[in-house]
Amino acid sequence: MEPTRNCPLFGGAFSTILPTGAIDVSDLRPVPDNQEVFCHPMTDQSLIVELLELQAHVQGAAAARYHFEDVGGVQGARALQVESVKPLCLENLAMGGCCSEAWVLSGKQQIAKENQQVAKDVTVHQALLRLPQYQTDLLLTFNQPPPDNRSSLGPGNLSPPPWSLGDFEQLVTSLTLHDPNIFDSQ
Repeated sequence: MEPTRNCPLFGGAFSTILPTGAIDVSDLRPVPDNQEVFCHPMTDQSLIVELLELQAHVQGAAAARYHFEDVGGVQGARALQVESVKPLCLENLAMGGCCSEAWVLSGKQQIAKENQQVAKDVTVHQALLRLPQYQTDLLLTFNQPPPDNRSSLGPGNLSPPPWSLGDFEQLVTSLTLHDPNIFDSQ
């Protein structure tokens, strides 16, 4: 089984440690230039790293809530519920020296997948790293839909286990900026 790896993002401008089995969605379909999207090979879980315009009009926990609601609106979420918003300790982040503040939000969104009518409650974890010197809000999202009824293939099943909150925390804390010129092209 493939171990977690230090993966280049945005053409090598960033890198991070991805969980085992992460599939680059850009190999399957078009992904916007400001996003890196990864999916789990057996579940509907996804990880998204987005470079967004700094929303200077909101500060602190309100900024995390703003992005949660904005993403929910873009995805056509039918219901949004914030369960918690907490500050992230900058000393624990590889990008801590670049951030003015960092927040982690957990919540639920009712979302219907493309071409489906039934909305499911998706647990969403987001980390917001604020980079005002680059006029950027860096948003990392871990989507955890409810498990479906796919059965495992038995004891010989080599598929990776579902991702955990610990996998998301590793993604967030290991995210490293290598080339600040990435922000000149945004």
